[in-house]
Amino acid sequence: MFSDTPSITLRDPLAELLGVDGSFVYTFNDAVRLAGHACPTVAGAFLLVRRALMVLYPDAVPERGDVAITVPGRVDEGVTGPITQIFTLVSGAAGTNGFKGLAGRYNRMNLLRFQERGDPAGPFRFQRLSTGAEVGLSYSPAAIPAAGGMGELMPLVLSERATAEQRREFGRLWRGRVEAILADAGERTIVQLTL
Repeated sequence: MFSDTPSITLRDPLAELLGVDGSFVYTFNDAVRLAGHACPTVAGAFLLVRRALMVLYPDAVPERGDVAITVPGRVDEGVTGPITQIFTLVSGAAGTNGFKGLAGRYNRMNLLRFQERGDPAGPFRFQRLSTGAEVGLSYSPAAIPAAGGMGELMPLVLSERATAEQRREFGRLWRGRVEAILADAGERTIVQLTL
């Protein structure tokens, strides 16, 4: 699938408790498998959670289940669904359907929260529960625009009027933008905000 993409290494104490090697390494390919596709949104979600963990754990391996995430806007708004699924995959933070924990520990439920009346363009807020440290991040893929031919090819592909060559070219251009976003690693697409 995608090679040479950023990865995220975490330690999961719940996995260790339950007899599994708790050292997890997630790659963008894991996000693609979960979403079923690669796009600027899936790439952005992966890069957002990666950046948040780098900021919140500057000198330690991040701990899965130790991060609460507040998402701007409603759960069913825009591309919130795919973004938060990637957040849950990597961080363990889940909504009301999350793991309730064992004997008051290892809870993952309600660590993913939505601002029902929030500004959907506002920052994603990540909080390290063990220290209270927080970071706000926003993402926009606009800094890495789509290739010029995408605008003409997309309607042809979606209406199934594209030739086989046009479909291949569309896929090549689409993938190229995703690869460019990943190679940038959030330098131009992610903004860190003061909370």
